[in-house]
Amino acid sequence: MNEIKYKPIGVIHSPFKEPKGTPIQPAGAKGTNGIVEIFPEYAEGLKDVEGFSHIILLYHFHLSKGSTLIAEPYMDNETHGVFAMRGPSRPNPIGISVVCLVRVEGNMLHIQDVDIVDGTPLLDIKPYIPEFDIREVEKIGWLEKSVHKLPAAKDNGRFTE
Repeated sequence: MNEIKYKPIGVIHSPFKEPKGTPIQPAGAKGTNGIVEIFPEYAEGLKDVEGFSHIILLYHFHLSKGSTLIAEPYMDNETHGVFAMRGPSRPNPIGISVVCLVRVEGNMLHIQDVDIVDGTPLLDIKPYIPEFDIREVEKIGWLEKSVHKLPAAKDNGRFTE
């Protein structure tokens, strides 16, 4: 297969200066403010984004150290396959977060519920649309017994050491 390359369209700014201690999902980062800085050459693409209350951020886990196919996730003591987890240590270190869009000022998007390390390269933005994005689910795998831990779950640094 051919190599795939992406160029960042911006950078995400947050109060989290390192992975350790960062919330592991937006739901665990309620009220945490951040800014998405879109590079000037992409700013025109922000037209009409302010009409959405939430956006999906796709980003590069730039601090992730290597990848493994089996690992112990943050909210469990057992190992699982990387594709059954959302951790940063993956074959393609791509992250996804749904955040609240507070306001747009030029090329700056003010957001809330940010669970992303400061300086993270942004790959793309998509509008969050409940009719497209919400699905009723019947099971959530191994997380069924651990999802209650989310509000207190923080990155312990093990995927970047």
